[in-house]
Order: sequence, then C-alpha cells, then structure tokens
Amino acid sequence: MRNAPKLWTPQFLAIVVMAFLFFLCLQLLTAGFPAYITSVKNDPTQAGLMTTVFMAAAILTRPLIGYMMQKINMKVISTAALILLVVSVGLSYEQDSIAVLLSLRAIHGIGFGIVSTIFATMATTIIPVKRLGEGIGYYGMATSIGTSVAPMFALALLQFYSYNVMIIFSVILTIAALLLCFFVKAPEMIVSENETADITLKEYVFDKKALLPCILTVFFTITLGGVISFLSGLGNEAGLKSVSLFFLVMTIMMTVIRPFSGKWFDKYGHKVVIYPAAISGMIALFLLSITHHTITLLVAGVFYGISYGIVTPTLQAIAVSFVERHKQGTANAMFFSSMDLGMAIGSTGLGMLVSVTSYHFIYGFSILSIVILLFLYSIGFAKAEKEYEVVENQ
Repeated sequence: MRNAPKLWTPQFLAIVVMAFLFFLCLQLLTAGFPAYITSVKNDPTQAGLMTTVFMAAAILTRPLIGYMMQKINMKVISTAALILLVVSVGLSYEQDSIAVLLSLRAIHGIGFGIVSTIFATMATTIIPVKRLGEGIGYYGMATSIGTSVAPMFALALLQFYSYNVMIIFSVILTIAALLLCFFVKAPEMIVSENETADITLKEYVFDKKALLPCILTVFFTITLGGVISFLSGLGNEAGLKSVSLFFLVMTIMMTVIRPFSGKWFDKYGHKVVIYPAAISGMIALFLLSITHHTITLLVAGVFYGISYGIVTPTLQAIAVSFVERHKQGTANAMFFSSMDLGMAIGSTGLGMLVSVTSYHFIYGFSILSIVILLFLYSIGFAKAEKEYEVVENQ
C-alpha cells in the first residue's frame, strides 16, 4: 500500500462528514414520522405511507440529477436543495395534519434525492480508481451510520422529549451540512464536448450496465424498510423496551466491518463478500421473527449490521465501476433510487402485511427477499461477467 493513491484528502473527509450529517437528519425523520403517526393515529398503514411518499418523491427526482450535473455545478445544486430541506423540515414543526405532513415529506424526498446523489457522485469522482471499493466503503459507512443511529435517536427523542424537538434537531443537522457544503469544491465531471453532444437525456437517466446491482439493491432494502419502519412495533409486540439498542449494535458492527469489506472487494472481488453478507442478513431476519428477549434482538443487530454494512456499498461500487466515469452520477442516481424503491416497498408492503399478520411474521417473510437477491445475483453475474467489461476509470 506504499504506492497506493491517497484516499483521505480534506475534500473526501468533508464529503464524508456532510453525508453523515445529512443522512442522520433525513433518516431521523424517516424513522420518526412513522413512529409519531402510529402513536397519534394508531394506523401502521398511514405510518408506512409517510416513508413511501418520501421515497417516491426521491425516486421521481433522481433520474434528472445525472443530466443536471452536466449543466449546473454540483455545489450550486446541493446548496439549493439543502436550503429547501431546511425550510421544509422547519415547516413540519407542530404539524399533526396527515395531508400537510405527506406534502412536506414529498418535498423532503425531492431534497433527499438530489443531495444524496450529488454527495455520492462527489465522493466517487475523487476516490482513486484502485481504492474505489475502500473509498465507497468509508463513504457508505458514514451514510449507513447516519441511517442506522437515526432510528435510535428518533425513538429516544419521541419517548423522552417530543416530536417538535425531533424536528428542531433535524433542522440543526441540515444547517450544519449546508454550512460545511460552502467549504467543499465540487469536482468537475470528466466529459468532452463531443461526448456531451452524443449523449441524450435518456442516457443520463439510465445506464443498463448498472441495472443488475440496482435490482439486487431493491431486494435488500425491502428488508431495511421493514427494520427502520416497524422495529418499534416489534418491540411492543414482544414486550421489549430497549429496541433502540438494536440500531446501536447494528451501527457498531457496520463501523467495524466496512473498512475490511471495502479492501476485500478491491483485492478479491464482490463474490467473496456478497454471499456471507447476504446469509448474515437472513440470520438477522430469522432472529427478529422469533425474538422475545433482548439478547436475541441484539444478536440480530450484530448480523444485520454485518449484512447492511457490506451489501449496500458493495452493490454501489459494482454499479459505479460498470459505467464510464462521466456516467457515475447516473449510476449513483440509479443506485439510490433502487434503495428508495426497496424501502418504499418494504415500508408499504410490510405495513399492509402486518395489519393482517404480526410484526414477528413480516420479518420472517422478509427472508424471502434476500433469497431472491442471492438467486438473481448468482445467475445474473454469471451472465454479466461474460457480457460486461468493467470500465477502468481514466
């Protein structure tokens, strides 16, 4: 590693910190809104709808981001989106109207779709090619830590303080990310005028080379949607008062595994990490489906943290490596849209299912999603390795 290109530049560090703050804020609301609505309206379906509207708005927004980044400086776009989020999150203060909250969640989703895609593209653009897996691993660790500790903070704030305190905390986090954004220099997308002229809007929106890892991401994040949205319901059903500890354990495991999994990906390839990580996720979901004790819940957090900490950044690294460098924005947009789609399906579908079954049942049922992931991965990459040639970034 003596001759390895430098990864931890000041710019990369700043982007990682911004990503952590941003994901902590948005996922705090993603976990907090369903819990708040459930306590007020006692309707799991309406609670899941809060996440679905948020994710749907992000999904509809992201396809245009790859094109916008070729026309407008990334820093300008991300700054405007962060300001929009500060205002819209602030307007959620003291709101209990479902219609108003759904409208605001749609705006949150638009901002999330823009900023998450641009931050990821900033990161993947400046990460050295030979350390892509490691770099995305560290960047993904920041976003995943924010995502996983957010539910713990959300539940704690709702339990010990109030919904309004959660909103204030979210606004502060967004402002912090906004201030830090002013000190980051957005990298220029590497594309010649001839290439720009030849690329259509459709090609900036979609790249079939990144499709397979994005489909796999959908199936994994279906389970993530269930974990984030309904773990508090599982705790009530099982008589557990410390469900927030699940997210703490999950975060610790992700933090521990991420640096290693990224290096393993760069050195040995994705097969070495995907199979054990997927199996770890299946074990976690099985444990959640039978848990009635805190120790079982925490062990499930260990296995799910390992799984989530490996699967998502690995699939993102695959998607980015399959496309040309100037199409990384497109690949990132597709990847995050697939995450949003999976979480939306998980939140809504499992929310509807839990209304007629139980919280324990939906986690056992979610194992099927990872089984499908492994099946598609096995047959898909056997074909993809013959059809695609991973593009080395220049």
